[in-house]
Amino acid sequence: MSGEQDDSRLVARARLGDAAAFDQLVRRHYRAAYAVALSLLGRQADAEDACQEAWLRALERLDDLRDPHSFRGWLLQIVRHGALNLIESRRLRAVEPLDDERAAGVEDPRQDLRIVRTRARLEAALARLEPAPRQVVVLFDLGGWSHREIARQLGISEVMSRQHLCQARRRLRGLLDPGEGEYRHEP
Repeated sequence: MSGEQDDSRLVARARLGDAAAFDQLVRRHYRAAYAVALSLLGRQADAEDACQEAWLRALERLDDLRDPHSFRGWLLQIVRHGALNLIESRRLRAVEPLDDERAAGVEDPRQDLRIVRTRARLEAALARLEPAPRQVVVLFDLGGWSHREIARQLGISEVMSRQHLCQARRRLRGLLDPGEGEYRHEP
């Protein structure tokens, strides 16, 4: 039984109020939804917010889905629109500094701080990429998508997906390698 057939049955059950069926849809498609949101927003916290909003909107509008076989594509469009709305409605928040209260629960606060700083550098570097290469690198490297899936989702060819990936990785290396001098961390 294909995934689309499974989705169709799960959608039918969820429309009848079966919470377990909707939960299965969430488990099945959360990574894809998160990858789309992260590719557009560039920050973990914003991507998580966008995903939660998208899942709520999908649940509220499940009866509006015309073709239950296309649940994944429908959901990813909701995620994409929500992420774009989030971009319009607020600027990306700055990374919160590690304060003493949060550090108290960590065995080695310096390690936590290094993780926060590394994440901040990666997010800043991703934000400096053009939208298409950023989406491709996040979907491919973090989301585990194939070039075929990316091409279909973004409306580009597989060759263009590969080119965007190569371009994004080259640019990220330059931005993240302090020896290259392109990335400058501002305190």
